[in-house]
Amino acid sequence: MGNQVKVGICQIRVETDKHTNIVKGQEMIQKAAAAGCRLIVLPEMFNCPYQSELFPVYAETYPGGPTIGMLAETAAREKVILVGGSIPERDENNRIYNTSYIFDESGKLAGRHRKVHLFDVNIKGGTVFQESLTLAAGDKLTLVDAPFATIGVAICYDVRFPEMARAMMLKGAKILVYPAAFGPVTGPLHWELLMRARAMDNQVFVIAAAPARNDMAEYKAYGHSLIVDPWARVLAAADEGETLLMVEIDLDVVDEVREELPVLKHRREGIYPDVNS
Repeated sequence: MGNQVKVGICQIRVETDKHTNIVKGQEMIQKAAAAGCRLIVLPEMFNCPYQSELFPVYAETYPGGPTIGMLAETAAREKVILVGGSIPERDENNRIYNTSYIFDESGKLAGRHRKVHLFDVNIKGGTVFQESLTLAAGDKLTLVDAPFATIGVAICYDVRFPEMARAMMLKGAKILVYPAAFGPVTGPLHWELLMRARAMDNQVFVIAAAPARNDMAEYKAYGHSLIVDPWARVLAAADEGETLLMVEIDLDVVDEVREELPVLKHRREGIYPDVNS
């Protein structure tokens, strides 16, 4: 019998009404918990449209705010580890962050990840976005010790920086969780490739939670949430529609893969000591 954990991803179609998004998120968390999921993940910016100018409007301050309250209360009631996607967070100095709140089975705050790498891009003929217009950047890795494994949490654009994933793995993470909202330009080419690469490079499970596509939204999410194992196999994947994606993972596979293909043991740090300089 393996060290098995059932994982659920709530691929929510985000609407303009904040209350609608909160209620929908809670309902999907409850459905996942009823199906036996112990780790449940929501998408990036699940309580508001992904528009830079709207982030301050929808922002909440911990511990107040309806979204944060729902996450804590639902995690406690359903007795699950809940990675609350991300929401706009306003700090005591009125700075806004793209923040993931993680709650344990008692509803206690287990971790808070502020997106480290801000999505400022200008793709010719494609996506133009500047998170830094309204968001501040986080400056810390986020690791949470769950009963079944250490979990590293990062947000969307953070996945494009492999040294960040490697650092979380070296600190003990066996699961990397990425709430993310890739768009239709980068999604088809980069989404699955990046998630499988981070899983393969670090021999960990990767859980990538995306919003469903909303054709009425200004920013149309790619969707396609997925769960990848340490051998880079896609265990489950969604399409672009609203859905609850669930799969059971066996954490013993992490140690099995690392033993069979000991890439991590074969690292020669003395050859590339300046990689993070």
